[in-house]
Amino acid sequence: MTYLVSNPTYKRRKSRQLFIGAVPIGGDSPIVIQSMTTTDTRDVSATVNQIKQLAEAGCEIIRVAVPDKEAASKLCEIKKASPIPLISDIHFDWRLALEAIKQGVDGLRLNPGNIGEHSRVKEVVSAAKERSIPIRIGVNAGSLDAKWGSIYGADRIPEAMVASALEHIKLLEDLDFNLIKISLKASDVPVMLEAYRIMSKKIDYPLHLGVTEAGTPKGGTIKSCVGIGTLLAEGIGDTIRVSLTGDSINEIEVARGILKSLGLKNEGLNLVSCPSCGRMELNGFEEMAKTIEEKLQKLKMPITVAVMGCVVNGPGESKAADIGIAGGNGKGIIYKKGEVYKVLPEEELLGTLLEEIDKMVRA
Repeated sequence: MTYLVSNPTYKRRKSRQLFIGAVPIGGDSPIVIQSMTTTDTRDVSATVNQIKQLAEAGCEIIRVAVPDKEAASKLCEIKKASPIPLISDIHFDWRLALEAIKQGVDGLRLNPGNIGEHSRVKEVVSAAKERSIPIRIGVNAGSLDAKWGSIYGADRIPEAMVASALEHIKLLEDLDFNLIKISLKASDVPVMLEAYRIMSKKIDYPLHLGVTEAGTPKGGTIKSCVGIGTLLAEGIGDTIRVSLTGDSINEIEVARGILKSLGLKNEGLNLVSCPSCGRMELNGFEEMAKTIEEKLQKLKMPITVAVMGCVVNGPGESKAADIGIAGGNGKGIIYKKGEVYKVLPEEELLGTLLEEIDKMVRA
């Protein structure tokens, strides 16, 4: 009795498969949630603690910044303690990429065209190939090479982003390297959407989706849901990262919500609650819905819970859920698996509902 489906009706773009550690990316494998630590990578304890918190929240791959040699030297310790695969974020310095590979990371975020002469690219690619370490090429609209802007102009940024990515891809392919993942991020959602759509038709490498510098949890969530959600609904995308200012846990919660809303992840709470219109007859309804969401936010078992405050949509939504409340006029009905389970005074509804959910989880 759940709204989530395991087989979406839309057709997913077929990409080649690769592995980040033991996690499959692309092909027919599930969409993977990724995030990035906000700690100083040189602080092993703080970084590992944050990775563990993110993993518990549902993060499946983690990226860490590698700004200097000291940070690179700590990657082996972090990797050993991390419960999920580790990706190093490298910019410009090929020596940091080589050290990250030596330290045993599971993946690199690196643009080969930005690390200098061809011999350096060849050295990094050779080391990555030897250990089967994938490389993610990441093109961001905000840091696009000026040459592409001059070629395509300000009104063709998506095409310029794709051209830049293809140039990086060619550098790797010419060295017989194809463990590649691509991202084409922008803070402008329409630009991001168009760039991914164009690229999805040109290559079959896995695509990592994201709206970069999306903003605060409020505004950034909206941008990310529209951008990432739209592409996933079109069948485009293999990994996702929701970029939000502040606590990275928020990124994971939003990412899980996007996947669950599209039927791409069948786990945890799916809360159905009415919008508190003038038909509302259940006192304390808003607090009741918030309490249920808070208490069940870490639940892994898939369950749909309906909290409805009137007799119009309430019975139908509650019957369709695994368990639900349809309340009004000082009392309410608890539905369980589509059947009336109990009729109770409204002050007993929340406690009884939580007790029954606990029984269902333990069964």
